[in-house]
Amino acid sequence: MGLLALFLFFWGSFLATIESKLVEMLTVPVEALGFKLWGIEYIQAGRHSILRVFIDHENGINIEDCAEASRQVSAVMDVEDPISTEYTLEVSSPGIDRPLFTSEQYAAYIGEETKVQLTMPVAGSRNLKGVISSVDGQMLTITVDGKDLIVALDNIRKGNVIAKF
Repeated sequence: MGLLALFLFFWGSFLATIESKLVEMLTVPVEALGFKLWGIEYIQAGRHSILRVFIDHENGINIEDCAEASRQVSAVMDVEDPISTEYTLEVSSPGIDRPLFTSEQYAAYIGEETKVQLTMPVAGSRNLKGVISSVDGQMLTITVDGKDLIVALDNIRKGNVIAKF
C-alpha cells in the first residue's frame, strides 16, 4: 500500500469517527422536530470546512423544515462544540440522487443503480457504478458490468443513488 493510500485510509477513518459522533449527537434533536436524520457529511478544508446535515420526512422536506432543523442543529453544535475549527452548516433534504450512509439505506435501494467512491480500490477502481445486488451486514454487493463486486461499507467514501428521469 502506498503512502498516499495509507494516509487517505486513515484520514477517511478519522472523518468517519467525527461523522459518527455527530450522528449520535444530532439524531435526537432532529427527530424531536419530526424529521429523520438521513446522514452527515463533514468536509474538512481549513477555514472553508462544511458540515452537511441531511434530513428526511415521509412527506418530503421544504425550506422551512431545513431552516428549523438548522436552528436546532446550530444550537446543539454551539453547546457541545465538537468541531473546534470554523465551518459552514448546511441542512438539506437528501434529494433524488440521495447519498447513502448506512447498510439499511443501501438495503432499501437493492436493485437500484448507484455510484460509489471508495477509499481503497476494488477490482482496480476507486469509482464504481452499478446495481446494488445485496447487503449483508457491513458488506455491499454491487453488480458492475455483469460482475458482482463485494465492498465493505467502511471502504465507501461516498455513495449515491443515480436518479432516473
